[in-house]
Amino acid sequence: MKSCITYLNFNGNCRDAMKFYERCLDGQLYLAPFSEMPGDYPADAKDRVMHASLVKNGLPVLMASDTMPGAPFQQGNNFYICIAPDNPQELDQLFNALGQNGKVTMPVQDTFWGARFGMLTDQFGVNWMFNFEKPKQ
Repeated sequence: MKSCITYLNFNGNCRDAMKFYERCLDGQLYLAPFSEMPGDYPADAKDRVMHASLVKNGLPVLMASDTMPGAPFQQGNNFYICIAPDNPQELDQLFNALGQNGKVTMPVQDTFWGARFGMLTDQFGVNWMFNFEKPKQ
């Protein structure tokens, strides 16, 4: 496994929160709003953050995104553990193991950002993301 990173969700204030963490943790912030991503998103989502990454010394230390407008959100239960496996086989193995008696929220699939990705909630209510970055061609 390459890394295991905390991934936070926010209800429209991801940009503000991540700028705060950038100042506190003295890192480099990368933001990608929904308006810059492919897909058909509601108009009121355009200014929300689809993905944010806070990097320090070349390594990601925190990632985050906003929920879609109107999506269920509960502060305090708004995080994922994001695993970056070494290869697709490890992703599948970890996804299947942690998903036992849990609930798949996004099946493993290829994504527009060049990764193999999936999400689940395990049997203990912990949210997990799995993201294998495919080698650049």
